[in-house]
Formats: sequence, C-alpha cells, structure tokens
Amino acid sequence: MNIPPVTFCKILLAASLTISLNTQAEITRIEIESTQPFGTFQSGEFVIMKGKLQGEISSKEQIPGLDQVKTNAKGLIEYSTKLVLIVPADKSRGNGALLVDVPNRGRAYAQALYNSPRDQPFQSGTFEQGTGFLQEQGYSVAEVYWELGQGAELPSFKDTQGQTRFVEGVGFAIMRDAAIFLSKASADTTGVPNPLKGQISRTLASGKSQTGRFLKTFLLNGFNMAGDRRVFDGMEIFVSGAGLLPVLQTGTGPESSGNAAPSFTNPEMRGVHENQLTIGEINSAVIARGEIPPKMILVSTSTDFYSLRASLGRTGASGTTDQPIPENVRMYEVAGSSHVLVPRQPKDCTMPHAVLDWTPVSRASFLKLDQWVTTNSLPPANQLMPLERATGVPPSLRAPTHLPTAVIQVPKLDSDGNALGGVRLPDLVAALGTHGGQNAPQTFTCSLIGSYTAFAKNKIEREASNDSRPSLGERYRDRDDYVNRVRQAAASLIQEGFLLPDDAAIIIQAAASTPLFGDINANPNPR
Repeated sequence: MNIPPVTFCKILLAASLTISLNTQAEITRIEIESTQPFGTFQSGEFVIMKGKLQGEISSKEQIPGLDQVKTNAKGLIEYSTKLVLIVPADKSRGNGALLVDVPNRGRAYAQALYNSPRDQPFQSGTFEQGTGFLQEQGYSVAEVYWELGQGAELPSFKDTQGQTRFVEGVGFAIMRDAAIFLSKASADTTGVPNPLKGQISRTLASGKSQTGRFLKTFLLNGFNMAGDRRVFDGMEIFVSGAGLLPVLQTGTGPESSGNAAPSFTNPEMRGVHENQLTIGEINSAVIARGEIPPKMILVSTSTDFYSLRASLGRTGASGTTDQPIPENVRMYEVAGSSHVLVPRQPKDCTMPHAVLDWTPVSRASFLKLDQWVTTNSLPPANQLMPLERATGVPPSLRAPTHLPTAVIQVPKLDSDGNALGGVRLPDLVAALGTHGGQNAPQTFTCSLIGSYTAFAKNKIEREASNDSRPSLGERYRDRDDYVNRVRQAAASLIQEGFLLPDDAAIIIQAAASTPLFGDINANPNPR
C-alpha cells in the first residue's frame, strides 16, 4: 500500500518517539561465498569477501506492515541480504574501525567517496582500489544491502487484493542488525565465525544522497539502538539535502519506494521533505528518547541548494534563519562543488559538467570524524556558505505547497559566479573558471551534475566572447603566480583540517602541469 502523505508523516513521528523493540533481532547466519585478494597497502594485504546474511526480527518492531507477515516456528520474521566486505587479510593489521557503507540503489559508494582519484572520478558501484585511502589507513569496510530489488530479500505478505507487498522498512533493521553483528558478535547462531570477530572497537557509517537520507531516517526512527547498545558511533552524511527516505511503508516493487526524490518535474512529491528537515530536529528526537546520538559530519555541495532544497536543512520549514547546529554535529558546505562528479560530459546536458573534485574533503573529514569518535578530538568548526533567497535565476527547485512558509535559499555568489564562504578548495580560491553553476536542462541528472565555465585565456579572447569575467591573463602574471596561489590555499586548508598533505601534493602537481598559461602573454596588458 502506498501510504497517504498525512498517514506517512504520522508513522514517522510515532516511530521516532518509540524505541524499536529489537531484543529478538539478530543475524542467524553468515555465508561467505568467495574470498579474493584485493590489494597490498601500507597496512598490509586486503581481501574482498562476498556473501549473504540471514536474520530474524520480531513482528512487534515499529515497522509498518511487519505485523501482517507470517512468522517462522520461533514466532519471528526472516530476511536475508547481500554482503560485501573489504578487510585486512590479517585482522590484526586493521585500525579497529568498521565503516558500514550504505549502498545507493544497490551500488556501493565507499570507494567512490573516499578512494576516488582526481581526474577520473569513481562512480557508485565500483570496487576499484583507486587511491587506496581507506585501506592504507586500515579501515574495514562493509557494504550491507538493504533495498527492495537491490540485494535484499525483504519480508512480504498478500494484501486483501491478493497482491504481494514488501515490508521495505525492514531495510533499517537489516542495517542495524548487520552492523551490530559485524562489530560485536563472535559467531552466528549456527557457530559460523564472524570474519571481524574481536577486531572492531568503533563503528562508523557513511551514506550519499539517497543513503544519506537513509541514515537520517534510520537515526530519527530509533534504529541506531539495538537493545541498550548504540549501533553507529559516528556518521558521515553526504549531499542529503533536507530530506528523509520514505521507505517506512510497504511497496509492490520491483523498485524501492526510496528511488525517487522531488525534482523540477515532480516538485510536489511527498515523503522526503516532511516534519523533520534539520539535523537539529532529528537530534532532538534522539535525545528525547534517552539515547546518546552519534557524532555526525554532514557535507553539502553548491548544487544541493539549487536542486535539493538544501537550505531547508539549515532553516527548517519556515523563514531564512538558521537553526542551531547541535554540538555533536558538524556541517561543511564545499563551495563550488556539485552533487555528482562524472568523468565525461553527459550528452543530454548543454553546459560543460562540473569538475571541482571534493573527495579530498571527504577523506580529511572522515579522519576527523574517526578522531572525534575515538579521542573526542574536535573536528573543524562548521563551514557554511552565506545564502540568499532564490530568485529563479539560475533555476532552483521551489518549495512544495505543503510547506507554505518554507523559503528556498541558494549560495551568494561573487562577481565571477563562484559561491562565497564554505570550505574553499584551492581550485576555487585560485579559480580557472566558474564552478558549481546550474546545468541545463533541469532534468534530475543535469541539475545534480552542475556546470563549469572556464575563464578566457586573455583579454582579447574575453572581449571577443563578451565575457565580463576577468581572463586568466588579467588574474595571474604567469603560471608560477597561479601555482603559488594554489600552494598557499592548500597550506591554509591543511591547517584548517580540510585537506591532507597527500591530496595537497596532487592538487599542486595538477596546477603546475596545466597548459593553460602557454599563450597568456597574448594579453597586451597583463597584471
């Protein structure tokens, strides 16, 4: 049944006020079907394991539709799901941290978020090594599949019309039970050992876009507790806008109810932008239940404000004033960056795609999150972009009519069209063009990819194209001047805690090797 919006909101609220009854929830069986070498890193050899998890939960859990599912002989409800582990071959070589990555529409994201190289950004679903960042640091990574039609076999029942309906909210229980098993258990109920037995001291979660909304909904509705144990000590949530994930309902499949999101073609979609829009509101619900919320880092990009109503994640459903950010949360907005990085120009988008690589911020902030969890060492302060009311130029996704007092805001821009404030990567501080603008048309894909518009090389070229932005020749004396500014920006960002030295070296190398300054002196009046 597709639950009406009002009913759906009531379910969210009721569930958020009730601690899940999960005392009987557990992983009953783990099956590792294959183990292959993954690579050699500073921390040692890694392997990739692929298999399945089976589990049982009580029909009394606060998950819509679960009470209509037939139980087994023990009076419990069964599920199973796909599992992928990338872990040290010698478990003693790990750093003690388990990163549980939440796959997005069946596609793993950890390697793309943290191991992606600069010039050929990884797409979701890859298991390539890339930079090897996570493995170099000794992290164990688990991909736990949770979604209808994407690796998870969810409980189901026949409705009054004889149609099969899947209990999609069980995906939250799968994530909870798998994380607790992998981090705490010695073996499953049949005696098969947990591959990570005795090696995990802390558990972190990451999710991007759809699965960032998964993690916020997971937390809001009490799934970060398994009995009296907290599941995730820390969460890094990427580009989730102000949204939640509408999967606390039953669906007929074959796709998940969480596949879609409000868009320029469907701005009135319900279930995503509802009662709780800010992380502060979610955090308050967690504390009201008597739980200790996890430490959280939320990362947003420029295009999230145009296409995903990200400003509502700061203001809530009314006005333009930012709500307080809880002490256990950090919010970082990467100025000029895009929701999606792609390796080549999409044929359907009319403007050049965005190119600002924000994965260096992912890596640095993830280490800061882990240090925060492990030693309570505070990460950098919140870094936000100043906002202004959206005017429709460039296009931005309007507020839905069911939020009549919501005000959509977008980043304030400088004279070049680059966003002000926020976390400022060297590529933006010493810019070669305008980063993170809207692309066209406003399809779901193009509006999330964003755009990049290069500066003219010199004054002659600029005037010929009627470009009001100063050219490269009017900005920089020569390539050395440009590289020096990149170097200074990188040093500042390292000091602030948003850039690692290894990434700074790659950024400086890219600047030093750019061919763009070869004919800069064609400008007759360089500065």
